[in-house]
Amino acid sequence: MPDRRQFLTQFSRASALAFLPVPTQWLLRDNAADPDMIIEAVEILRLTGPYTSTQGINRQYQAQPTFIYPDLRPEPYEDSPSPSESTGSVIQHYIRIRTQGGLDGLYGYIDSETIAPILHQLRPFLIGKNALDTEKLWDQLYRRNRHSRGGHYMMGLSAVDNALWDLRGRYFEAPVYQLLGGPTRDEVEVYGSCLGYTVEEGKAGPRAKQLFDQGFRNQKWFLPYGPGRGNTGLKRNIELVAELRDAVGFEGQLMFDAFMGWDLPYAEAWTSAVEAYRPYWIEEAFPPNRLESFVHLSQHTSIPVATGEHFYNRWEVLNFLKAGAIQVVQADPEWCGGVSELVKICHLASSFGAKVFPHGHNIHSALHVVASQSPEVCPLVEYLILHVGYKLHFQKDPLLTDDGKLPLPEGPGFGIELDESKIEKQEILAD
Repeated sequence: MPDRRQFLTQFSRASALAFLPVPTQWLLRDNAADPDMIIEAVEILRLTGPYTSTQGINRQYQAQPTFIYPDLRPEPYEDSPSPSESTGSVIQHYIRIRTQGGLDGLYGYIDSETIAPILHQLRPFLIGKNALDTEKLWDQLYRRNRHSRGGHYMMGLSAVDNALWDLRGRYFEAPVYQLLGGPTRDEVEVYGSCLGYTVEEGKAGPRAKQLFDQGFRNQKWFLPYGPGRGNTGLKRNIELVAELRDAVGFEGQLMFDAFMGWDLPYAEAWTSAVEAYRPYWIEEAFPPNRLESFVHLSQHTSIPVATGEHFYNRWEVLNFLKAGAIQVVQADPEWCGGVSELVKICHLASSFGAKVFPHGHNIHSALHVVASQSPEVCPLVEYLILHVGYKLHFQKDPLLTDDGKLPLPEGPGFGIELDESKIEKQEILAD
């Protein structure tokens, strides 16, 4: 039997590496010198195709900061008794990063606000760089722009980072969660966001019970009224909690979202009235620039206080955690810096004993991060029941669930593949 040195002289380096454990292969591959991994294109794909939707139902609004103005505050919502189907065109955008060796990284769909910074500010710098230098590229892109701490530039950086993680997964032929350290569970349970479902009295409860019976044990409902509706709206916001709790019992977890539409006195009145119903959290009672309101509310209610979908980096999260302002972090990997930054936020939150429930749009990046973290830190992933199908419309085998659980994808990267049968027109945007 030849010794190790003799063995390696008989075979090429590539053949020898094939006998090593996969993580060891990754470490020993000369990735940095691989010319095939040099980025040659950063593209925005504009996809157009038909889409059928139902009009007249599932259009319930949530509280909005602008609702303090009577002319901007809609009348209470009611589902139409006679909904109708309508077919039109839908347009969505994806980011694709291509390397000289022909490997692609794909992510989407992405927010339209990200397109300009990607094409005009991020793309010129990325061309010619090594696509595997994920951390280095994130840091350099963040340092290059004086406005990188928030807004559309950071949203564009998030899209780039997610596409690079997909590309990296395809290169190593592994799902992103595997690159992040491996899965901590075989499937991920979701919390069903009920955005769009009517909260009319007598209708919200039966809907919640139906969803609970399907498997959505965790549900988030959206409170439609704020201070502009006075005590009448406050009373209905309280009654909604009671109706939903009665429908699902105490076995179900109920979360509530106010979307920055309240002030501190209103939030204190609501939390005091509903504490006995044990909400899992109250989300975004205020805009994120009102740190002191979050601190005060956290100190005066037993209901966990949540926010974070409008956090754009780990430093904003740190400020809230240090102040004891929140117990639930909801950073969005589509907005806060991508997978790379969300992982750092998870580690930061764990040191404060806080939980991370990533705000979810397209679900892919959030799902893979959650799957790689301790269930103590990331118990659930958000799933917008009425919206995920639309957001993943152009994808093959979209990540959909009707029982509140998502099996882990097994394909490389995020496993996103476009369904050509749904695309009538595909364009590459030049600028």
